[in-house]
Amino acid sequence: MREIIFVVEEAPEGGFTARAVGAAIFTEADSLAELRAAVREAVGCHFDTDGPQLIRLHFVRDEVLTA
Repeated sequence: MREIIFVVEEAPEGGFTARAVGAAIFTEADSLAELRAAVREAVGCHFDTDGPQLIRLHFVRDEVLTA
């Protein structure tokens, strides 16, 4: 695996969540800096050896508009 993609969203209670696409990896943190560190740690724990060379964070933001 060359690359792994995480979908990053703002958590309703504050902070951020990150869920990997195609792998059973989920993590959360209070700030973006902490989330980046948590994602790196989670990927390292999930893949003992031969892990991805790139970690891509895809930020998703929902906005609700009223008519």
